[in-house]
Amino acid sequence: MPMSEYYRGLREKIGPELLLIPSVAAVIRNEEDEILFIRKPGETLWGLPAGAIEPGEKPSRSIRREVYEETGLMVNPNRMIGVFGGEKFRFEYNNGHQVEYLAMVFECSMINRTLVGLDGEAEELRFFKEEELPELAIPYPQEIFAKSSSSLKPIFE
Repeated sequence: MPMSEYYRGLREKIGPELLLIPSVAAVIRNEEDEILFIRKPGETLWGLPAGAIEPGEKPSRSIRREVYEETGLMVNPNRMIGVFGGEKFRFEYNNGHQVEYLAMVFECSMINRTLVGLDGEAEELRFFKEEELPELAIPYPQEIFAKSSSSLKPIFE
């Protein structure tokens, strides 16, 4: 779903001004240890399957919902990779809406393996090798993509 009723209501009140948005993002690997990224229509930069947490929604439920809507995959969150926020996580959408994400990033495992964008948010879904990652719209620290990070403690920035 491109924008929920909750966030649509906020936008009607404040317009394109900056919103601080709690969000989730998923690092999902396939059998070849490649990482899944999405590219939205009309954009050149890539991102992780991600989205806003809705009022009353648990982060674990949010990550499952967002990944399913954007990719058609059903996933289980296995562990918290990190929590990121601050000015580096500000983003302006093509429509001028400004956001600053507080992003909780989870490592997730796939339950099913059929990729298909269900909500129209993804123009392209593609797995990339760790050493060939695309240019990202949101500046996640590179260490979250390292396979070796699976044994590390969560990163908090």
